[in-house]
Amino acid sequence: MLPSAMHHSGISILTALCLAVLVHGGPAAQQPGQPSPAAIVTAIEPPRSPFPPEAASAKETRFSFIVYGDTREDVRGQEIQKRHGHVVEAMLAKIRILASSRFPARFVLQTGDAVTRGEDAGRWNAFTTAIDRLTGEGALPFFFAVGNHDVSGRPLGDPMRQDGLRNTLAVLFKAIPPEESPRRLRGYPTYAFGYGNLFIVVLDSNIADDPTQLEWVTRQLEGLDRVRYVHVFAAFHHPPLSSGPHGGDIVEPQTASIRRLYMPLFRRHHVHMTLAGHDHLLDHFVERYDDAGGTRRMDHIVTGGGGAPTYTYKSEPDLHAYIASAAPQKTRIEHLLKPSAQPDGNPLHFVVIRVDRDDLSIEAVGVDAGPVDYMPYKRPRLDLRDNGVG
Repeated sequence: MLPSAMHHSGISILTALCLAVLVHGGPAAQQPGQPSPAAIVTAIEPPRSPFPPEAASAKETRFSFIVYGDTREDVRGQEIQKRHGHVVEAMLAKIRILASSRFPARFVLQTGDAVTRGEDAGRWNAFTTAIDRLTGEGALPFFFAVGNHDVSGRPLGDPMRQDGLRNTLAVLFKAIPPEESPRRLRGYPTYAFGYGNLFIVVLDSNIADDPTQLEWVTRQLEGLDRVRYVHVFAAFHHPPLSSGPHGGDIVEPQTASIRRLYMPLFRRHHVHMTLAGHDHLLDHFVERYDDAGGTRRMDHIVTGGGGAPTYTYKSEPDLHAYIASAAPQKTRIEHLLKPSAQPDGNPLHFVVIRVDRDDLSIEAVGVDAGPVDYMPYKRPRLDLRDNGVG
């Protein structure tokens, strides 16, 4: 069962979490930087027309969807995320244009960091107000991969992670598959969904070394109908490759785990693309590797221009260990699109991904870019193919 059937009976872990969305006040809650008392987390409202079950969309092979990330702004309570709001306005305009095309938008996917401090329930409503416009005016389902600011980046069992996770799951209660769904990992913000000939698995990269999550993702990929699902994507917050402040010459622990545990899995199952955020810019790498008698391609896209403070290019990522670990498959990396070294060259943005039967293409849409003439936001749609192979 997918997001078209979010209401379910029984008291599951998620139900219990959502029943506990009140953050009770007390001496600790009154201290600076701590959550406000009695803050209530409001769930994102789904669109009037629910996301179809997988079987219902099986014949769809021409459509598009929107990806963006990192909307966090330091606002709370009744305030709004103003920069995020500008991005939403631009997305709504694009959704209207796409609606009359051969490739209408079918959903929106965000790559994490909705708010600055996810453990503070009062900060979430400024985010859900913006997303309710996408599901309401835009009439599109919304999916989300948790970021470090949403669940604190702390390890499993840490109280601060639990506070952030509780709020995150309460916000997503009506948006993602329910806990009893075969497309959901119980107790985790980890799930998958299919539309047409596209399948996307969404995981929590804050705990990328967690064996339970890895086993679940592995089972999803192993059991997938690849005759139907021509395109397979993975979405999470921490990028495997990035040239921004979170990448370059450093390899964060979450990225190291993604590279060590998930990238071999993704190559083995021919995942076509990873979608991430974390660095507040647009970055695009192409990984080519040999497998099954041919060359395969996996695109890695970082899109973190949803409203958080803008980042700039730092340096090329340190790939020596990564390339060495994948040597049997002759893995090679091309940095197809580099972010700008100047703040003005990295405007707020979102990405439109088009599915055209067996082909994929992307379009980067700059928001409030002003005089920016940096290549990604001016070039036409980019086709992602290598002479039809991979």
